[in-house]
Parts: sequence; structure tokens; C-alpha cells
Amino acid sequence: MEQQSYWWKRALIYELYIDKFADDLRGLTVRLDYFTALGVNTLHLLPHYPSPMVDDGYDVSDYRGVRPELGTLDDFTNCLQEAHHRGIRVIVDLVLNHVSAEHPWFVEACSSRDNPKRDFFLWDEYGEHLKDSVNAFPDFKPSNWIWNKATNDYYYATFYPKQPDLNWDNPRVTEEMLAIMDFWIARGVDGFRLDAASHLIKRDGTASVGLPETHRVLKEIRARLDQTHPDTILVAEAHQPVALMKTYFGVGDECHMVYHFPLAEQFWLALKRHDIRLVQTAVEQSFEIHESCQWATFLRNHDEISLAALGAKEKAELNNFFDPEHRYPFKRVDASSVRMATIFKNDPKRMAEAFALLYQTPGSPIMYYGDEIGMENLPLDPAIKDTRKYVRGKFDWEEVERQMADPTSLWNKVATVIKSRAC
Repeated sequence: MEQQSYWWKRALIYELYIDKFADDLRGLTVRLDYFTALGVNTLHLLPHYPSPMVDDGYDVSDYRGVRPELGTLDDFTNCLQEAHHRGIRVIVDLVLNHVSAEHPWFVEACSSRDNPKRDFFLWDEYGEHLKDSVNAFPDFKPSNWIWNKATNDYYYATFYPKQPDLNWDNPRVTEEMLAIMDFWIARGVDGFRLDAASHLIKRDGTASVGLPETHRVLKEIRARLDQTHPDTILVAEAHQPVALMKTYFGVGDECHMVYHFPLAEQFWLALKRHDIRLVQTAVEQSFEIHESCQWATFLRNHDEISLAALGAKEKAELNNFFDPEHRYPFKRVDASSVRMATIFKNDPKRMAEAFALLYQTPGSPIMYYGDEIGMENLPLDPAIKDTRKYVRGKFDWEEVERQMADPTSLWNKVATVIKSRAC
């Protein structure tokens, strides 16, 4: 049976913003043969939903729509059908932890204290609870409690102030999200990247990260998915030490894939120190997992290069390597928002070395769009406060055509590495 073939264990993933890569869904559909030429077989589409774009689409205002500038639902469905015709699977983001402040649920909830949607979110009279919980964006807000004038109290937001967290202790939230998943599966989606999966449940006296109740929620979602769509996968975004990361697999009853952030940290230490043994050690500590599960491995993605599981000395070492002039700090200089080509000063030999390390390591490797042609950070702009935006530039199709025609180019080196992995 297909659900026993574990297609995700053979996934070679390419992560992209539809608009940055191809303008819109019709443009992406036209460009699908590019992925076959490169050798990847799975796409991760970054958020495509209607959004005020405070957080580049991770502030969702309608979970059942497509952002108008990207096209229509029909365009989305057609794109996925064409991808499937080419043997390409498609994973989309599912933003579970929070919504946009413009989402109808929150618009209702923040209007009065007796609104039926009030319990979809977290509220506090004085903003004093959950003081030990992680503030994911300390650069942009001093506290997770955000004042709501209409009700004279505070709502909770782990990330941007305009991204109120959902209350996952409310079973109605779970039912709504399960219905949303059904909606997109019906349109051809093969999997969901669960954004900020570790943050769903909050409790006083804890960091509100990876709590047992969070795993209960993920297991409930997985159980429903196994009943109705057993070939559709869940990919957890979580960043904790390896032993805790493994818990997101459960016993094969939670997430099918988990982003291996600790391994990414060791990739970069190995590349900086020219010491492959660091990766070998990380692999030895990681791969005793259920046979149906797979690590999603990567060098970087659409965010800063997160170093959360490292000690202060190693963080400083890598941040100085990534960004010696500290032009792209994130989280109060605790991380850097940099592309590979910016780190390696567009040295194709070093970049090819990095790709070879990624694709030779067990797991399902993820490439971030543009890295295969050496895209660098956008130019510095004093108006940009969120440095992650510097790694989200427009894909350069003229450069692609030039490199594809040059057998010695970075693109051709990367394509060779990927196709060798696929054999």
C-alpha cells in the first residue's frame, strides 16, 4: 500500500515563496520543469494564504484562500495537479500557533469579553501570567501580552504583536484546523509543515515549549489524518536538543518528519572548522527513530540561521563566521539572517562543499530557493527591521539560464549532487 511506501523518506525538497520565485501560481506552474531539471521531487510552498503580510504570510487572515496577488484557488489546484503529473509532491505551511489580528476569529474575539470566539485566544486582565514563556521576537516587543483597548485587557502573542496565539486547550480550535486540513488535501496537498509546532500549549511556570500537552494535540491531529488521508504527512518545525526533537515523532504516531535544527548547527560548525566528525557524531545521536519517520535536513531556510541548541561560545563563533560585520543580527544578536553565498562570499567551491555535505547526510534534504545559483542577501536598507527579509529576495531567472548553460557553474554542480543522491 502507498501509505507503507513512506514516500517522504525519499523526498528531495525545495522551499520557495511563490511570488519571489515565479510571481504567481500560474508562473510557478509554467516553471515546474525546472525542478525536474534540478533533481528535486518535493516542493515546500511558503504561506500562500490571504494575509496583511506583517510576517511575510505567517499572519494568516483566511486559511481557506489564496492571496489575490498569487492567483485563485483554481490556479492553486491546477498547479498541484501539474506538479503531480511530473511526480512532484507539494507540502504547504499550516500556521497552527497563531493567526493574523485581521483574521475574522480574532476580529470577533477582540470586540467584547462575551464574544463566542473569545476562547479561541488567550487573555489576561493584567498581562502577568506566563512570564516564563518564550518571547520569540524580543526585537519587536517587550512582552507577549498585547493590550486590547476594546476589552481593557491583554491578548497573548508569542511572535509579532499582530499575531495573536490560538488557544489549543479549546477543542473547537482543533476541529477548525482539522477541517482546514481537509480543505487543502482535497485540492491536492501532500503534506503540511506545522509552523511553530512546539509552541501550541502554554502553561505558567514553564517556557511553554514542547509541553506534553502539545504532543497530545499533535497526536490527535495525526490520528485523524491517518483515518482519512494516510498518505498526507506532517512536518514539525521545532528547535530543541536532539533527545527532545525525537519526541515529535512519538512512536510513529505523531509527525512523519521533523526539521533537524541541531544537525543544521553541526553542519555549520563542521563547515567553519573543516571537521566532518561533528556531523558524523550528530548523525549517530539522531537516527534511532521509528521506521516510518524521517529527519528533514537543511543548511538554512527562510528565517535566520537558528542556533538555539548551542552554547554561547559556539553561537558567537558561528555568528562571527556568518556575518563578521554583524550587519544582519536577529533576536538581539543571538542569530544571523544570512544566505549561503553571503557567508561564503560567493565562493562556488565552498558552496558546492556545503551542498555535498547536506546531500551526503542521511535524511530528506531541503534546499532554500536561490541557494543553487548563489543568491546573496538583499542590500542593506534602514527601513528593514526584521533582518530575515534580507534572505527573501527575488529569484534571478536570467542568472539561472546563464548557469544552466555553463557546465562548470554552481547550478550544475548542485544538480549533479542532487541527482547522485536520487540514484
